[in-house]
Amino acid sequence: MIHKRIRTFNTKDTYPEQNLDNDLAQAVIARGATVFLRGQCPQNLDDAMNIDSHDPVEQTHKVMQNIKQLIEECGGTMEHLVKVVVYITDVRHREAVYRTMGEYLQGVHPVSTGLVVQALARPEWLVEIDGTAVIPDEELK
Repeated sequence: MIHKRIRTFNTKDTYPEQNLDNDLAQAVIARGATVFLRGQCPQNLDDAMNIDSHDPVEQTHKVMQNIKQLIEECGGTMEHLVKVVVYITDVRHREAVYRTMGEYLQGVHPVSTGLVVQALARPEWLVEIDGTAVIPDEELK
C-alpha cells in the first residue's frame, strides 16, 4: 500500500443508524510525511461513543484531544499541525470553540478555516474539526 492508514473502520459500524458502507481511516500518512485527519467529533476514538455533553467547550476539548492523539499515533506532535478546518453548528459557540481549540495550538500557528454549518452527522454534535499535519522525515517516529 502506498499510504499508511491509521485506525481503519467502516461507517456501517460507527453510524449504524445510517445506511452507509464506506471504508475510511481516522488518518492517512501520505508519502511518509503528510497526515490528513478525518474530521474529529466529540466521541471516543476507540469505540465511537459520543461524550456525554452538549457543552461546546467540553466537545471541543474532546475533538482536540482526538486530533492530538491521532497525530501522535502517526509519529508527530501538535507542532506538526499545519491546517485546521472548524465546523460549528451555531455561530454563538464560535468564541468558546476557538478559545478551547487555542489551548491546544499555543505556539503552533496553523492556518485555519471556520464554517458555520446547518448540521453535522449527528444532531448532538456542535463542533467538528479536521486537520492536516506535516511531519518532517527526520522526525518521523
